[in-house]
Amino acid sequence: MLFAAGFGTRMGALTADRPKPMVCVAGKPLIDHALALVNAIGPEKIVINTHYRPDHLVSHLKGTEILISHEDEILETGGGLRAALPLLGSGPVFTMNTDAVWLGPNPLDQLTQLWDPDRMDALLLCIKRNLAIGHAGQGDFEFEKSGQARRGPGDVYSGLQIIKTDILYDIPDTVFSLNLLWDKMLAERRLFAATYSGKWCDVGTPEGIQLAEGMLGYPHV
Repeated sequence: MLFAAGFGTRMGALTADRPKPMVCVAGKPLIDHALALVNAIGPEKIVINTHYRPDHLVSHLKGTEILISHEDEILETGGGLRAALPLLGSGPVFTMNTDAVWLGPNPLDQLTQLWDPDRMDALLLCIKRNLAIGHAGQGDFEFEKSGQARRGPGDVYSGLQIIKTDILYDIPDTVFSLNLLWDKMLAERRLFAATYSGKWCDVGTPEGIQLAEGMLGYPHV
């Protein structure tokens, strides 16, 4: 599942007439950067949630087999994922933010190789702070050699994970963050994390566009 429903307010005028996933980096929309990684692993289904100015995304994706989960109100990450489950089906899913650009091995491949459903309810892909371009802060998670995660200053969560979805039905709220699920998993020692072996750039602001293009070596005319 690709999260694409937000307002993109930090992008300022760039999102006045389009959703953030349609903002271009290195000559193509952010959503296409994400889809290039997703399509490379050939998932059975791809679902994108929408809310703000959805027509732009729907038109852009016309002719593909991508499924749209439209939200009349913003449901946040947890609520949005649960609303999309009728389209996604049962079982673990990838969830991925669409406001970042990656450089290096396909991060979805890396997660697939590390995923162990017997031990894990979720596996988060994180970035070393010195390789998290455009991101300020002390990081989100620390983790042991086993990969077992705990909250604290450390690596930056990349917005990409594999997560089991059955626990979503235990949350009574309609609008909620995936942080609620992570807290439950942390308490049961079922939340794991791994470090991405390449580079990653947060593209949440106009400045992030330039940083991402610099990371990719995109030539500016």
